[in-house]
Amino acid sequence: MNYLRHFVAARAALLSFLLFSATAIQAQDHFNQKGSMASEYTAQLQQQLRISLPFEDDRDFTESQRGFIAEPDYRQITAANGRVVWDMTRYDFLLNGEDYDSIHPSLQRQATLNMNYGLYEVIPEFMYQVRGFDLANMTLVRGDSGWIIFDVLLAEQTANAALTLANEQLGELPVMAVVYSHSHVDHFGGVRGVVSEEEVAAGEVEIIAPSGFMHEAIAENVYAGNAMSRRAGLQYGRNVPSSPFGQVDSAIGKGLAAGSTGLIAPTLVIEDDFEEHTIDGVTFVFQNTPGTEAPAEMNTWFPEQKVFWAAENITATVHNVYTLRGALVRDALSWSKQINEALYRFGREAEVLVSSHNWPRWGNERIQEVMRAQRDAYANLNNQVLFLANQGVTINEVHNEYLVPESLQQQWNVRQYHGSEFHNSRAVLNRYLGYWDGNPATLAPLSPTDSSPLYVEMMGGSEAIIVKAEELHASGEYRLAMEILNKLVYAEPDNQQGKDLLADVFEQLGYQYESASMRNVFLASAQELRNGMQTIAAPRGTSPSMARAMTTAQWWDAVATRVDSSLADGNDYTINFVTPDTDQSFVIEMSSGTLSNIVGYAAENADATITINRTDLDTVIMGQATLPEQLQNGIGSIEGDASVLLSLAAVLTVFNPGFEVLPGTMPQ
Repeated sequence: MNYLRHFVAARAALLSFLLFSATAIQAQDHFNQKGSMASEYTAQLQQQLRISLPFEDDRDFTESQRGFIAEPDYRQITAANGRVVWDMTRYDFLLNGEDYDSIHPSLQRQATLNMNYGLYEVIPEFMYQVRGFDLANMTLVRGDSGWIIFDVLLAEQTANAALTLANEQLGELPVMAVVYSHSHVDHFGGVRGVVSEEEVAAGEVEIIAPSGFMHEAIAENVYAGNAMSRRAGLQYGRNVPSSPFGQVDSAIGKGLAAGSTGLIAPTLVIEDDFEEHTIDGVTFVFQNTPGTEAPAEMNTWFPEQKVFWAAENITATVHNVYTLRGALVRDALSWSKQINEALYRFGREAEVLVSSHNWPRWGNERIQEVMRAQRDAYANLNNQVLFLANQGVTINEVHNEYLVPESLQQQWNVRQYHGSEFHNSRAVLNRYLGYWDGNPATLAPLSPTDSSPLYVEMMGGSEAIIVKAEELHASGEYRLAMEILNKLVYAEPDNQQGKDLLADVFEQLGYQYESASMRNVFLASAQELRNGMQTIAAPRGTSPSMARAMTTAQWWDAVATRVDSSLADGNDYTINFVTPDTDQSFVIEMSSGTLSNIVGYAAENADATITINRTDLDTVIMGQATLPEQLQNGIGSIEGDASVLLSLAAVLTVFNPGFEVLPGTMPQ
């Protein structure tokens, strides 16, 4: 396809060595597995898309390569112990110029564009980006005496490698400030790879973040963290080999680095809607955009250079209004309005548009085109879903009714690579009306494991379902086949024939979806149905800097999610909890099988009083010791009835990081 020629020409020397890498062999092994070939129906669909989509518009390829300076002489980033935390070689099959029927053509285009790897100049002598070192980009602004870094990637190792490359190519400069654009970990987790906590504490480096950053950075990842981690493995295809038949992209980057994460608290929090600051000689105008791509997020305008930094509010895709890993549903209307505010306040002057993912755009006409398309995409999603809902279309129908306007479908920057019209449309309806569709039969439905046996019986049993599903699969009716096979698998989790056939169906649907998130979920689920779920290692625990960033109340809130109410009910008690080094006191109550906490109070008739310095509690938060162990070791003290701690410990559940999602996939 002609859109590849720009990229292939730039990387020809590299390919001569890498095309026969282990990744290519791995891809061939996967191709030989049963069901990996794209069916004739999938191939026909992909061919129609190659004709109907605007592949003649190849401006993204020119823009993505503009300003290329250098790439390192390595394609993998490793930790100190040699463990690979980032590997670009696994995607080199995307650079061979072949069209794959097993990848949606539009997604293949995006995946190829995301093969950027190295240091790029955005504005001479002022702004640079390191791309392809993690899911996000690192953006470096040259101040009077050092670097001001926007977003520091997910992992310390990738962040350090990115800064090292910039210093090698541009001349070594100290880091004067770090800007966290928003509260997602792929934008702050690598901070300790570029600065130390000691430098920040000494006032040598400023850390800047939007209003609400610390609360959101902790809350989103802790309270439902175990479930979110499991689901993120599906969304990002962590256990799916990268190949034309597996994981190819994550829409806003290739994937997630597997390195060490941390957090250093901000020293400057932007509280107003718009704030102007001068940092190391550079003027910034920060725009808080709460309730957009993240609950705490901000854009930045550079008035002297006419550069608009869009954080992750504007990328090269329609984003997730509902992210499949699990998170609060985002406000598509507010998102659109914040983009519109930025368009009219900054975009009509901007000469460069830069984001924390994908690649920049240059020229005011181009920038306004992209900003308007992004504004319109989120507004249309919000408005048209409500248009349908107000005519009776329900949450279980809207994803089949909502259609993206053709004019938006023909613009690459608002294609559905990350979010999709399927899960985003349901999210909008859920935000306004909730999960219920108005039918009493769905208000308190049976669980699938309880209802499915009756469906299987009424359909004539498993053999009849298999015969019909094979017919549907053979005729390309994959969603219908999925409907009946899903009932069979829930009714008979050990029916491997049914699971294998459902896996074949999932695989073809995965090949057809443009959304990288949906593709990864379907392919990962197919793999689990065939082979069982891979054993998932226990979490590494909270990093020291993340533990220090979590408030004591947040930690107690997280503990409360682990209480098994059926065990705790009927055993009520009250604990006064004191942290002298922070001069804080808390009341912890177990009441009606529920654990609650409040800061700033002390109970008069508490069953026990625990006193421990907050710095000593960090070890507990990191999972390196329990609270009873700390107290037994003389770290802190307890007065009153010490048995309440034993009562609490007895009702706490240790979450399994690899819980079963599809029936019959748990490792034996």
